[in-house]
Amino acid sequence: MTGLGPSASSAPEPSDWLHKSALHPFLAETREECSAEVERIAEHVELSLTELLQRADEEIGKTNEDKEKGIAGADGRLAQAENRHAELLVRRERRRQELERQRSLSLQAVERIASVLVLPHPEREAPDVRRMRPNLETEAIAMRVVMEHEQAQGRQVYDVHEKNLGYDVTSLDLNSGELRLIEVKGLAAATGTILLTPNERRVAEDRRDCYWLYVVTNCLPDPRTGATHPIMQEPIKDPARFSWREVTKVAHYWLEVNAMTKPITLREDSEPYGREKR
Repeated sequence: MTGLGPSASSAPEPSDWLHKSALHPFLAETREECSAEVERIAEHVELSLTELLQRADEEIGKTNEDKEKGIAGADGRLAQAENRHAELLVRRERRRQELERQRSLSLQAVERIASVLVLPHPEREAPDVRRMRPNLETEAIAMRVVMEHEQAQGRQVYDVHEKNLGYDVTSLDLNSGELRLIEVKGLAAATGTILLTPNERRVAEDRRDCYWLYVVTNCLPDPRTGATHPIMQEPIKDPARFSWREVTKVAHYWLEVNAMTKPITLREDSEPYGREKR
């Protein structure tokens, strides 16, 4: 900070207060969040895989009855059901071991590396910076729409947007065991720009197998009635594959909503690219 900065830049740093009031509480909060996330995933694993194992058991019982009745093909179906059951047992045990290793990891301490004086952005009213300000009302509407959509699909849904995990919603299909980490973006109009924070971009790249982007448009309430007519666009799996544009002035990434429809028109293996095979 130069001599032209505010007087706070040259004031002595209150180290004791910083550790007591900021760093130690931050460490405790982070530990609690990590532990809660592991337990939440463990619950998902047990629910989904136990359900699948039960179905495999039922299939074994049914094919055993068919075998005793001499129904053709029962032997083959029984072998398949038993193999499926064995695979699910191995899968559940592997996931349990992975989660147990995650539980054993712990944050021991927090160390201050540097202090930063945060000042208002000098170009905060410029269009490319102003659009990065979150609209709490729009975000709340988008979250509501996505939560209701996932629940209507019969999935188990959790709102985790306040935990800074790099996504806003976890959604688990108890029938298939599919887990979705959903980042929710809301737009006031039918089109516009959506942003990813560095943390969201990192998680999207790390968890490409289950990271989804849900965009809800038309979230702006009618100024006369206050009513909204939001529209949830088609969910996008693995949004990291798109060409996000990096903003160097402020660390975010942005993508035109219209740009997301272009790859969907391409075809690969006779299926629309960017959509799930159903």
